[in-house]
Amino acid sequence: MGRERGSAVIPTLVFDIETIPDIEGLRRLHGLDGSLPDRDVAEFAFARRRATGGGDFLPLHLHRVVAIACVLREADTVRVWSLGSASDGEADLIRRFFDGIEKYTPQLVSWNGGGFDLPVLHYRSLVHGLCAARYWDMGEDDREFRFNNYINRYHTRHLDLMDLLAMFQPRAYAPLDEMAKLCGFPGKLGMDGSEVWNAWQQGGIGQIRAYCETDVANTYLMYLRAQCLRGALERDRYAAECELLRATLSRSGEPHWREFLDAWPPT
Repeated sequence: MGRERGSAVIPTLVFDIETIPDIEGLRRLHGLDGSLPDRDVAEFAFARRRATGGGDFLPLHLHRVVAIACVLREADTVRVWSLGSASDGEADLIRRFFDGIEKYTPQLVSWNGGGFDLPVLHYRSLVHGLCAARYWDMGEDDREFRFNNYINRYHTRHLDLMDLLAMFQPRAYAPLDEMAKLCGFPGKLGMDGSEVWNAWQQGGIGQIRAYCETDVANTYLMYLRAQCLRGALERDRYAAECELLRATLSRSGEPHWREFLDAWPPT
């Protein structure tokens, strides 16, 4: 499934990231002592943010990526996984993400990727000195990218479902969890983004990666439903795509996929 590129079908790559406060960056920016516990560094940053009316949500450049989950739909298969391993550093995770774009030049799909995930990846790529030439091409290397690239908000090579469905009006944005549940999909399971930092402090990277994977699976299901809305999928093809994902997840013995499937009964 995907758009056609000549005689080839373009793979679809749906993605989601999870982040925690960039503790080392905060130490550097504010001259904080290295002996200050990470929890206290984060609370210092949260307090400064609350003082400006921003709540606990830090500016995007102060987020550190700890998980990137993807759904890759290509040929006759669909795959859902977290990039790298639980012990990989931020730079390795981000490099793997952009290497995938370099390899596949996929149709990118996200929920709020334009407002959060991609800007975070941009800033963190700068911090680590990474290169993502294909992703950043706006027509300088490939003329086709002048008219459809990953960067332009109104181009479709990156499809931010939340932004598009809201007609690019922030006041019309809807949360993934609620829309997924309204459409009969599982929605968020076990935790939400606000709990990632606490889970990280308790050594719960496995839980974070599992949560990120279920989020990206929900996003993929919303993408399939949106493709029906746009007339790109007939109902029988939509049903077949859902069953392909269901069959793929059912072959996994991971507890989060069993929970996901239990919350997504066949229709």
